[in-house]
Amino acid sequence: MRAPVSELAKTIRLCRHSFQSAAIFSLFINLLMLFPSIYMMQVYDRVLGSSSTSTLLMLTLLAVALFVTLGALEWIRSQILIRVSARFDVLLNERLYKVLFRQSLLSGGKTSAQPLGDLLVLRQFLTGNGLFAFFDAPWLPVYIGLLFLFHFTFGIVAIISAVLLILLAVWNERATHDDLDQANKVSVESSNITNRNLRNAEVVHALGMLPDLMSRWKEKQQRLIMLQAVASEKAGLITALSKTYRLTIQSLILGLGAWLAIEKEISPGLMIGGSILLGRALAPIDVMIGTWKQFLSARTAYERLNNLLAQFPAEAERMPLPTPQGILKAEQAIVTPPGAKVPVLKGLNFTINAGSFVALIGASASGKSTLARALLGVWPTAGGAIRLDGADVSQLDRGVIGTHIGIYRKMWSYLTAQLPKTLLDLAKSMLIKSLQRHKRPVCTI
Repeated sequence: MRAPVSELAKTIRLCRHSFQSAAIFSLFINLLMLFPSIYMMQVYDRVLGSSSTSTLLMLTLLAVALFVTLGALEWIRSQILIRVSARFDVLLNERLYKVLFRQSLLSGGKTSAQPLGDLLVLRQFLTGNGLFAFFDAPWLPVYIGLLFLFHFTFGIVAIISAVLLILLAVWNERATHDDLDQANKVSVESSNITNRNLRNAEVVHALGMLPDLMSRWKEKQQRLIMLQAVASEKAGLITALSKTYRLTIQSLILGLGAWLAIEKEISPGLMIGGSILLGRALAPIDVMIGTWKQFLSARTAYERLNNLLAQFPAEAERMPLPTPQGILKAEQAIVTPPGAKVPVLKGLNFTINAGSFVALIGASASGKSTLARALLGVWPTAGGAIRLDGADVSQLDRGVIGTHIGIYRKMWSYLTAQLPKTLLDLAKSMLIKSLQRHKRPVCTI
């Protein structure tokens, strides 16, 4: 049985027609890439042999026209992929933004905007040279086949060169994968910790915690720099070997072609054409090695986004409900804060009719805020249910129901701490009158 297609994969499939268009343009681009070899062959074999300036002029004009066409096709292909990346972002950004808020609700605010950064990494990869190389790489067998037509030894050299460069690409993957994966994890962890510390900047400053926090941050930053440096050193070595080999083999095949031309086995034009064609055949592999770090970053970002979207499936469309009357009811409700193992509230049973005003008073950490979050549907119940007009509050459309809910949180605790008793009764009566003016369900904590 096939595994279900992930949401991210479905989004990419929605863009498949654009990718197909880019592949078609790649077909014509690679066909036009053959012309430099053909042009050099004709110049050496026909123009020099016949000393015909008119032939040279016509070939040159044709070459310029085809090169202009080639440039236009490459520009169109790049524009297609730019629009694909923009559409990819549009299809996911709202969904991802909602997921971040759901994750924050269930984690007590312990989340970060890293997924939005991952979306940016994917969008940038879709418009980079690395993706162009993937479109051009399938043409490698075609170029090798043409080199065999030039001469058998040209084809053998092309196969050996392609195998060596592919082995270098595999080596690059294995040598840098673990280091870059750890570096990405350390980077995300460091970013999350820094965001949490910044949200509590006042406490950090008041308690003199900045030096200790900075010391911990520097440790993670040094580890991140070390991992990235190790991966970059390995990738830099492999990239240098790849480029050195490609340039060397292009020169050597030119020497091989010269020897074959001396032996009268090929023409001088084939000697030059073979060198150009070999360079074109190996270029995509060389680009893939050079952009491998970007590919790994995009793959890691894809995996993180895939896991996040699978963890928070898209919410089903909810049935529209009439304007709420304001009847709150708890039925054996059990409320457990996100991440906690022990319920804070158990077996809640009550009914608050519309128009009623209820004040919940209790000591600090007695569960007042937990109940408020449960009544609002911010934290789902672990058992039982909390209902508004008979509907489970966690299943209501927040965009619709939110306009009918007012929240006055921690106002009373602030007043009791600041006002003497003589003014407290006056403040209480004023608060109740203020609530009565709002003809909507109100929770006062």
